[in-house]
Amino acid sequence: MVTSQLPIQLYLAEQVRQGEQLAAQAMQLEMYQLMERAGEAVFSVLRQHCPEAQSLLICCGGGNNGGDGYVVARLARESGMTVRLWQLGCAERLTGDAAVARDAWLASGGKIEQPEYTVPASVEVVVDALLGTGLKGRVREDSAALINTVNQSGCPVIAVDVPSGLCADTGAELGPVICAQSTVTFIGVKQGLCTGRAANFCGEVYFSGLGVEQAFQQQCVPSSNRITLPEIERCLPPRTRAAHKGDHGRVLCAGGELGMAGAIRLAAEACARAGAGLTAVITQPDNVLSIVTARPEIMVQGWQDKAHEISQRLEWADVIVIGPGLGQSDWSKALFFHFSACDKKMIIDADGLNLLALSPDYKNNRIITPHPGEAARLLNTTVAIVEADRYGAVRLLQQKYGGVVVLKGAGTLICDGQQIWVCTAGNPGMATGGMGDVLSGIIGALAGQDLSLSEAARVGVWIHSTAADCCAREGERGLLASDLFPYIRQLVNPR
Repeated sequence: MVTSQLPIQLYLAEQVRQGEQLAAQAMQLEMYQLMERAGEAVFSVLRQHCPEAQSLLICCGGGNNGGDGYVVARLARESGMTVRLWQLGCAERLTGDAAVARDAWLASGGKIEQPEYTVPASVEVVVDALLGTGLKGRVREDSAALINTVNQSGCPVIAVDVPSGLCADTGAELGPVICAQSTVTFIGVKQGLCTGRAANFCGEVYFSGLGVEQAFQQQCVPSSNRITLPEIERCLPPRTRAAHKGDHGRVLCAGGELGMAGAIRLAAEACARAGAGLTAVITQPDNVLSIVTARPEIMVQGWQDKAHEISQRLEWADVIVIGPGLGQSDWSKALFFHFSACDKKMIIDADGLNLLALSPDYKNNRIITPHPGEAARLLNTTVAIVEADRYGAVRLLQQKYGGVVVLKGAGTLICDGQQIWVCTAGNPGMATGGMGDVLSGIIGALAGQDLSLSEAARVGVWIHSTAADCCAREGERGLLASDLFPYIRQLVNPR
């Protein structure tokens, strides 16, 4: 069975390579039977997406990924399609199950050709079975040339297991990468398909367990997990009928240097919309009137330099959100200093993270929510290095700063030191000012409603991204952070 509903569990490529053999043994199956099933799964997606197509090009590499391609080629030819098969490298050097698949293709009357590096005009669909998950290091020159040829053809592409050139573990580019419209992955979903640059290349991801997924899951512990609706529902049960505002958290949001009142207002309103019982703001005095006028339910206090005022509000609060619009002025640093010694639940975002990077410390009472640029400053490295291995980066951040880390971006990652979760919701329309402020407010509200820091981060990220997906039904361009508010309220009340 092939489905676009992906499992919760995600795995490293090596886990799948080892685990599929153990699973096949447990099911008393030959590995070649799994190759046949993989080819059938790809062919099923091909017919689903391109039912009228009659001319197919299969690009095969030298490993088992290429063997899967040979199975697809044979099935397509048997169905009456015109099939051309390009073998990168010498077909005679194929071994094991890939050689068996090659021989079955030849026995069916198929031919093997060397790549021409110009996709024939008659080809309607390309199947990418070049490199798969076994790619080590950079893409070689001959593979790169063929990947570029396929990408330039304009034909729809179906990738087998993982788009060639993409790292299955990190989602990073290892050279030119196949731009697929669909990717069919097997046995266990590779974690690299769900974060970072992978979103540019995978298209719609399909999964087939090849009939051994349960046996495989019994053999392997996931490297990470996707966040899904059942977890959200578990963390947000219905409120008791006798509930009052004091039961659902007092959240204090701090920030809003001069000229940046909008950021702290967005965070505070998101906090209120996500169900906080009481929401208060400490900001520059000049911001008070604009915030209260726009959202009178929020308690707003202007602050200059009176420490006792901070102490009173900190004593009142259950949860602190600091950073939206905070800036890095003397006022900003003084405010951050007063809050940094607090032992209450804390969410640090935006310029709060930049100030934390100047004086790093380790605490378990907080959630930090960096985007890749902020993560690079926190780790004293570059954005390119962070994005080259987002899973590694989120682990390093947690090890250095403690608590829970939310590494934002396509396929946001959450790490609490024990596990990593991935949010596969969200869309490019979220790349706009204020989105991070809204996220920090949502997470702060959830932390005030008896969710653990880890739960608040996971649920908050999912609600934020899913609300943005609801907004994007009207188009991704022009999506505003404040457009999420009505959907946030819906999503924190799961039916």
